[in-house]
Amino acid sequence: MTPSPTTEPGLPDAELLRLDHQVCFSLHAASRAFGGVYRDALKDLGLTYPQYLVMLVLWESGPQPVKAIGERLRLDSGTLSPLLKRLETAGLVRRERSAADERSVTVQLTEGGVELRERALPVPRRILASTGMTVEEVLVLQGLLGRLTGALDEAQ
Repeated sequence: MTPSPTTEPGLPDAELLRLDHQVCFSLHAASRAFGGVYRDALKDLGLTYPQYLVMLVLWESGPQPVKAIGERLRLDSGTLSPLLKRLETAGLVRRERSAADERSVTVQLTEGGVELRERALPVPRRILASTGMTVEEVLVLQGLLGRLTGALDEAQ
C-alpha cells in the first residue's frame, strides 16, 4: 500500500496546513485560470464554458437524455436545466419530451448547433497552446486527474 501524503514521514502536520500544500487549491487556481482562457476562446462562439461542455457532449454522442448529459458532466438538473434553456433560446439545441416516458427529456442539436461545431474546431488547440504543455504532458495530467477523481469518488 502506498502511503498517503498525510502519512509520509518528514512533513509535519503544521506544514500540511499551508495553502501551497493544498492540492484542492492548486486545482481551484488552475480551474479559475482555465475559466479566463475559455472565456476568451468561446467569446466568438457565444458560449459560456458550461454551455461549451454540453455542446461537446452532443457533438460527440448525438441526442442525449438530460439525465445522461448531467451524469457525464457531473451537473445536477437545477444547474443543467437553465443552461439547456439558454442553448435552446440561442437556437443551438432542441429539447423534446419522450413519448414513451414523459419524465425523460432528450436534447438534440439544431442545424445551428451542428454548424457551430465547425467554428469550435480551433478551440482545443488554442487551449492546449495556452497551457504551455505538450500533448503528452496534458495526457499524463488527465490520467492523474482521472485517478484522483476516482479515488475521491470512492472516499465519499
